[in-house]
Amino acid sequence: MPSPCRIAVQSAMEHRRIESRKMDTSTPAVFISGREMLQMYSGRRVRTVIHVVRIDGMSIIGKSSDGNELIVRGCPSFPPSHFVEVIGIADAADLSVRSEISTDFGVNFDMLSYNKLCQLANGEFKHLFI
Repeated sequence: MPSPCRIAVQSAMEHRRIESRKMDTSTPAVFISGREMLQMYSGRRVRTVIHVVRIDGMSIIGKSSDGNELIVRGCPSFPPSHFVEVIGIADAADLSVRSEISTDFGVNFDMLSYNKLCQLANGEFKHLFI
């Protein structure tokens, strides 16, 4: 008779196997730090973090990790000064992201480290991220 510990491990492994089959990797979201990268990936699915500056109707205006302003459209409202991760479609015409998924990261987030991650994910280690 298997031990409870072994049963728990097997159950966790089975759950992970099932979940990995559900993960959609057909349209990965490219890590972007702001305007320059947004323009490179216009029309594609991107992932970024902004520091919310203000809400303007159905749009959020935020500061990206490269220090520039970005607009996020179709995103639920988040309080100013919060950091929000947004996954959506980049639009270089108006420097915006059309939000598909957004996550509130709260009021503490290291934008400098995120900016460096974006540089690595679009440079030397691009093959690991896309």
